[in-house]
Amino acid sequence: MTPTQTARGESRPPSIEGTPEMAVRDLSSELSNLTLDSEEGLRRFQRGQLLDDDEEWYRLVPPEARVVLDPKEVQRQSILFEIIKSEKDYVADLQTVKEVFIEPIINTLTVPQHRVNGFISEVFFNIDQILAHHQRMLGALFERQREQHPLVQSLSDIILDNSLLFQNDYEDYIKHYPIAEARHRSELRRNQRYQYMLQQCSLAPSVRKRDLITFLSRPVTRLPRLLLLLENAKKNTEPDHPDMETIPLLISILSDFIKSTQPGIAASEDKVRFWNLCESLVYQRGEIIDLDLYDESRSLIYQGPLSRRYKSNMDLQWADLHVALLDNYLLLLKPEARSSTVTRHHVVSRPIPLEYLRLGVFNGPPENRREKAEDGSGLLDRVRARYRPMFPLTIYHASSKNSRRYTLYADSDTLRDKWRAELQEGLDIRKIRQESNMASPSLFAPHIFNETFFKYAALVAPYGLSSQYTGRVNAAVELSSGSQRFIAVSCTSGVYLARRGERSFRKVLSVPNPTCMVSLPAVGKLFVLHEGGLFSYSLDMMCRAGLGLISGQTVDATKECIAPDVMFFRAGRIGNRYMVLYGARSFLQVYLYALEINNADSSHPRWSTAGVSTFRAFGEPLSIPKDTYNITLLSRRIVICSEKGISVADPANLSLSLKSASLPDFTTSDASLPMAGLKARCASCKPLGIVRCPNSDELLVIYDELGCYIDKHGVPTRSSGYLRWETKAASYAHRGDYILLLSPEFIETRTVHTGKLVQVLEGTDMRRIDVGLLSPDKDSAQVTTLIAMRGMEDQGLVADRILELVETSELRTPRVSDVPGAWDEFDML
Repeated sequence: MTPTQTARGESRPPSIEGTPEMAVRDLSSELSNLTLDSEEGLRRFQRGQLLDDDEEWYRLVPPEARVVLDPKEVQRQSILFEIIKSEKDYVADLQTVKEVFIEPIINTLTVPQHRVNGFISEVFFNIDQILAHHQRMLGALFERQREQHPLVQSLSDIILDNSLLFQNDYEDYIKHYPIAEARHRSELRRNQRYQYMLQQCSLAPSVRKRDLITFLSRPVTRLPRLLLLLENAKKNTEPDHPDMETIPLLISILSDFIKSTQPGIAASEDKVRFWNLCESLVYQRGEIIDLDLYDESRSLIYQGPLSRRYKSNMDLQWADLHVALLDNYLLLLKPEARSSTVTRHHVVSRPIPLEYLRLGVFNGPPENRREKAEDGSGLLDRVRARYRPMFPLTIYHASSKNSRRYTLYADSDTLRDKWRAELQEGLDIRKIRQESNMASPSLFAPHIFNETFFKYAALVAPYGLSSQYTGRVNAAVELSSGSQRFIAVSCTSGVYLARRGERSFRKVLSVPNPTCMVSLPAVGKLFVLHEGGLFSYSLDMMCRAGLGLISGQTVDATKECIAPDVMFFRAGRIGNRYMVLYGARSFLQVYLYALEINNADSSHPRWSTAGVSTFRAFGEPLSIPKDTYNITLLSRRIVICSEKGISVADPANLSLSLKSASLPDFTTSDASLPMAGLKARCASCKPLGIVRCPNSDELLVIYDELGCYIDKHGVPTRSSGYLRWETKAASYAHRGDYILLLSPEFIETRTVHTGKLVQVLEGTDMRRIDVGLLSPDKDSAQVTTLIAMRGMEDQGLVADRILELVETSELRTPRVSDVPGAWDEFDML
């Protein structure tokens, strides 16, 4: 037997006797000479000109090759050929996406032009970059195949080199895929042109009746498919083959990469579920709700079914709800299936901000829910009821503990515990975010002025301590004299003064129960309203007394009585004039007076009342409603708030300017059902004032429980919609693009333009104490908001805490002139 014969007498190429590596190389060369059509078949395969059944390794290799090769090597070569074939098909599919889908969408305006670019970016994302990677890799695989066909030695080195290059692009695409699929399905539901375009695309031969989702998912499934082929190749590779070093490394890299993308996919799927929920929400008519749903940081923490009991026809009924916990709100929803794929969620109760959400009892005993039996065919079976235990859990709104308390029911005790854990986690996350974002733009940080000096009796003053407390804080104002800044605080026992930053205050005025103060540095005056009437004092003398340079009697000598029996007053700059407006009783009527301040030279403060009066009457007094409680400034007009509504007057002609009609203007409410509903809501609320929307000619009318928008003629806008506050406001402050609504327990900050809730501060007995200034002057120290709230209690005395709400970044306060024609032809103003 010759060296080239086997034991069976079969012929075998001599090169098979060498080393394994040399044997493979020589055998590949010899096998290439045994076929006449092999190279032509390979070229046709790479050009995509073969039938599907012919695109197999064994169809492009002569029978002699299959005979001489070990069956394990035959299987390995088939797997390597399958890797190349699948890569060729994959590149062809990505090219089909570009040519058959993307280009027609752009060229035929299937999607409106103003959003087509965003749609292409969201749905197809970075598929062009992935295509470029695989075109390069396919070219290298084809070249290797042409060099070594029909016996390819290795492909792992090519795949390894390219896998290190395309990982970042694949990671971005895979994590984005759930969003891409959701965006495509959303467009498919509501765009008939898009539906028709996809139907036409399905007729293309390269599509082969596959839908777009199949093509979009190709990059997601390509790497797992490639990993499976490599694992099979490893099983059929000899232990001494060089691929046994490269393939395990490649498998490890791809496996780790695929696992690393799972959290990103889960996050995108959560975002898709959140978007689907947002698109399915159906709000109650009339109310304007800005939940800030499309903020980049918004997320859905948990959602699921819960039940609720309600009374119907003197009986208790059960309702199945869908409850969604967002990172900023809790939503109670009633699902309504419109079709097999579309479900609408009706907002059955006002969304609860997490800042106001409180958890109640979660360990109550189960209650039985009566249900009809579903099985059984007999008459008794059909009417027999069965009972299912339901486990109650209670949540409530912190500002409406009784009226907005909800008892919900879970199907099991385990599910109830799950809801408690998720709700608590959501509250904790929200609290941490709010605290960490305190220094971010659009939020206000509380800065404490003093929390120990001002005290009042909790119930009755303890014996012997009546002289050691100042009384409850009524008002505060910032003062300035030269380079020094002070804060003046009025309590039931008088007015106290201290330099900013000092804890100890000095009493400078002994006046009975001062309730309001205003400082006007431009005229050198401090205005104080107390039980004796409205008085002005020298600002310079007040600051000197605060430093202990002069006595309180010297300050009192500079006072000038403006009017007795004053109910309220406001002072500030209106146009180019500094004015004082005050309401005073006269017999059975209340009149509004306007005074102009003559002396506007702060370098010569008035020290006494001798000589010509500082004030002169500005027009005739105006009769106003007896229940008037507030006046504010809007542009060059004053807004008068009373129980009857809001009126507008010109301070230059008070007696002639008041309109008989009030704001908002509901004269056409009989012909408009939404306006009639808004009118009824406003009639039951207390008006607080009006502010102008930034960069708009709209106005926001602020009530204690709600707000609504009106145009320059006073007519409600935005389809007569309204904003509802989470707390009943006692007062408000306008700070740039924001309003701060103050109640005894909460201060909520909202945007003026949309009413979006951006911040909530919590406290006890909170009240604004710097009211009185008509419009903050840029040169004045009073350009902030001062708050008093209940502090610590010790030995029967409660300390009042005084704090300032400081903006964490510069707030833009739009001027009226920023909006051309904002006040032109304003009937009310």
